[in-house]
Amino acid sequence: MRILTFIVMGIVLLSACKKDSPKAPEKANLIAPAKNSECTPVQDDGANSSLVRFNWKASDHTENYELRVKNLNTDAVFSKSTTGTVEIVSLDKGTPFSWQVITTNSGTNTATESDVWLFYNPGSQTDHVPFPAEIISPVQGSTAFKDINNKVSLKWSGFDLDGDIVGFKVYFSTENPPTDLLSEVKANVDEVEVGVASNTLYFWKVVTTDGKGNISTSDISEFKTR
Repeated sequence: MRILTFIVMGIVLLSACKKDSPKAPEKANLIAPAKNSECTPVQDDGANSSLVRFNWKASDHTENYELRVKNLNTDAVFSKSTTGTVEIVSLDKGTPFSWQVITTNSGTNTATESDVWLFYNPGSQTDHVPFPAEIISPVQGSTAFKDINNKVSLKWSGFDLDGDIVGFKVYFSTENPPTDLLSEVKANVDEVEVGVASNTLYFWKVVTTDGKGNISTSDISEFKTR
């Protein structure tokens, strides 16, 4: 009986001391500025800039949010840490930007990235440069599996506020940055196939052109084949 009592007490003590493992922060869901949109600034902030309001939904298991806003013309990144879900930032007028939110908590080393959305902060321009194409597949840093013909499909998505994209140029190679032109396609095409070798690292990007000759270049994406 005494032994049984000790066993029960031990189980109770172990249960009391056991702590749940901390959970990783969940992904923040973005609200505004809306994806692929021209935003509505709060107010002007001088002749060349205006105040833009950023808003996202609160995410579970999150103590801190990091807002990152990237100027797509200069690649300059604005970053701000906050515990709230609303921030107002002064941005250049007539300029395309991307934004995302990184969630963290003190219980884990995990930082969870939101989706990346693109938008324009309006200015005096009458036409818009196309947004950089969004790489869809293969996912950045992933491993791609060849089909029976030793080919992989490259997929992307393009968008222009003026709706006048005329075509895309796809660059693909084992060198970074890729300089070999793989394919030049019209605006209604968003996928091309390419022959690949096994166990090889490839790099690719997409250049978008609109009807006024404006161009934009996607980020360089990489994947490995199997």
